[in-house]
Amino acid sequence: MTLSTVDEAGDPDARVLVLEGVDRSGWPFAGHGFSPKGHHPAVHPRAALTFYWPGHGRQVRLRGPVTPGSTEDNAADFLGRSATARAESLLARQSQYLADPAEHDRALEKSLALIRQEPSLVDSGRTLYTLAPVEAEFWQAARSPVHTRLRYERATDGWERFRLWS
Repeated sequence: MTLSTVDEAGDPDARVLVLEGVDRSGWPFAGHGFSPKGHHPAVHPRAALTFYWPGHGRQVRLRGPVTPGSTEDNAADFLGRSATARAESLLARQSQYLADPAEHDRALEKSLALIRQEPSLVDSGRTLYTLAPVEAEFWQAARSPVHTRLRYERATDGWERFRLWS
């Protein structure tokens, strides 16, 4: 999926990442609080998710508030990752400039050694965020230029459905 956020200046940012699941609370994704993916929701706690299946001519867009997970949920998500993914997260340097790839390799090896020493070590910066949609739009391509677009907007007693011009 594509996660879209805005930074402090209101400039948009988007990146593709893994959806961690879906439940009644929303659509969770993970990020590090020191990375733009984690910092942007702290500044502007709203985001959009986009899913696109070109082979099927389908797209789903969601928008809504983003909330960080509990300490327990964050820890469980972190510990469910591979040792290498946990070691990489512990470096807390995602999206920073890297001048020397060998420096990364050395730091990762030290971090992996720490994980081997303390398998239950949790990175407190790693966060499971959840987007709770207040709007969902479904787009279905057609052979003609007249595509189908449906928008659902959260109401106090459920969802309202609207057909949109293509």
